[in-house]
Amino acid sequence: MLRSSKTKLGITKYSIVTNSNDSVTLRLMTEHDLAMLYEWLNRSHIVEWWGGEEARPTLADVQEQYLPSVLAQESVTPYIAMLNGEPIGYAQSYVALGSGDGWWEEETDPGVRGIDQLLANASQLGKGLGTKLVRALVELLFNDPEVTKIQTDPSPSNLRAIRCYEKAGFERQGTVTTPDGPAVYMVQTRQAFERTRSDA
Repeated sequence: MLRSSKTKLGITKYSIVTNSNDSVTLRLMTEHDLAMLYEWLNRSHIVEWWGGEEARPTLADVQEQYLPSVLAQESVTPYIAMLNGEPIGYAQSYVALGSGDGWWEEETDPGVRGIDQLLANASQLGKGLGTKLVRALVELLFNDPEVTKIQTDPSPSNLRAIRCYEKAGFERQGTVTTPDGPAVYMVQTRQAFERTRSDA
């Protein structure tokens, strides 16, 4: 179930309540989060899959490229994932149509959204938190009736991410070539999402 609320700072938070005592919360990222995001993006377990060593960002890079107002110009919405009131990761969604720079050039459906996310702490990998984060993001996006499909593109070598997406309801559609190299194209349609919810 999706719940939304506003903090004293006016930041919208979205909570996906699970059957356990823990819930994953997504709040919109603000410029005050950029220093934290910079530190995360330089952690080795994230660098491995988020651009590689050559793409390690400086603080100035993050402040320039991840400023929410800048991302909005590219139809990207950034979030901070929270667990029990603590930040545990970053997520972003974007409109696939018109992404530019060689991404999804054949896409014609304005309702398709792409997603990316990361967990900040290596010690939290393999504990199901990534799946909770992805499920929270998926439910949030499908709360918008205009969204028809959600897609993602992990590296074929990133088996942990592929398993995470599969547990969150994504299905492999094959391998595609992206500007970042080969990727496993994975999707979750609105129909599949709603069918899963009705079966639950």
